[in-house]
Amino acid sequence: MLFFNLLAGLVIFATLMALIPRNQWWFRSFDFPRLQILTLAVIAVLGLLCSMQHWSLLQVLIVVLLLGCSLYQCKMILPYTPVWPKQVRQHRGQHDLTRQISLLVSNVLTPNPNKTALIELVQQHQPDILITLESDAAWEQALNVLETDYPHVVRVPLDNLYGMHLYSRLPLIEPEVKFLLSPEIPSIHTQVRLRCGKLIWLYCLHPKPPSPTEAKDSTLRDAELLMVGDHIEQYQHTCIVAGDLNDVAWSRTTRLFQRISGLLDPRVGRYFMNTFHVNYSVLRWSLDHVFHSTDFSLIDMQRMPNIGSDHFPVLTRLHYDPALDAVQDELASTDADQQEAAERIEQGIEQAQVRHPQHQADFL
Repeated sequence: MLFFNLLAGLVIFATLMALIPRNQWWFRSFDFPRLQILTLAVIAVLGLLCSMQHWSLLQVLIVVLLLGCSLYQCKMILPYTPVWPKQVRQHRGQHDLTRQISLLVSNVLTPNPNKTALIELVQQHQPDILITLESDAAWEQALNVLETDYPHVVRVPLDNLYGMHLYSRLPLIEPEVKFLLSPEIPSIHTQVRLRCGKLIWLYCLHPKPPSPTEAKDSTLRDAELLMVGDHIEQYQHTCIVAGDLNDVAWSRTTRLFQRISGLLDPRVGRYFMNTFHVNYSVLRWSLDHVFHSTDFSLIDMQRMPNIGSDHFPVLTRLHYDPALDAVQDELASTDADQQEAAERIEQGIEQAQVRHPQHQADFL
């Protein structure tokens, strides 16, 4: 009985902490393990119901709170299961190769010595675009072998775990490396020409996570994502946002980003696509993302095998279907959403100016 009461207390505490709108890492860390918290809540409820002999008002209150926590956690994670309506339509009919684009997103883990595994994965699946995160000079040298097939390359080799490389079979138009809020954190912004001639925008992101060893709060991470979302909303262009966002799909910030940008998440109504941590299946959640505008349908999205990193790569194949722009509904944003996004972007800019006063921010 004591064990299940303690477990119930942990579940209630974790659920309430995630509801507090603070940016410090110890609050935001509770955004991640919602499936794990739900599992513990079910265990605690069943344990209390089976072991309870004499019901007191306190025990009734604990069970009611546990049930409330379970319902709330279900609300957050059920959209990423097959019981939920799909946000992105499955592509049906003939596949027009000229309108397809495939992306392999891989956080390679800088010290990972197994460079061959990723190269073999690329050669096996032949994606149009490869985005590597945490790639340094050693990874760049190893991946040079791909450049025969991937002639369009953007290289940002860094040894701070935030290096980034973009390899593309498709032409890149005016690619730029931007350091939006920090001289340490790059992002790649480019147009990509599909085989049919259509130009689309591609944003490759990898902000710092809120953690005791990285960023003490999520302010810069959130601001970077929302800055990109605001830019997309202003220009309303066909686009894809991809990368390791160091945030989960169901967090307040990611959902706000979707409402601000109007981009869709192909995982909604399908699966979690948990990519981190490779070595701990019990503690695993979705950090690697692909969002896209409403004029794409989904061919498939797959988690790839382990390549020796702490992240699984993700392969996504999309089909450009402009007619879907009038059919697929983006998430509606409110004036309150716009206000919140503007405030959080401003907070990020102010914090960046304090932390990096010599940095000239690359605003969008």
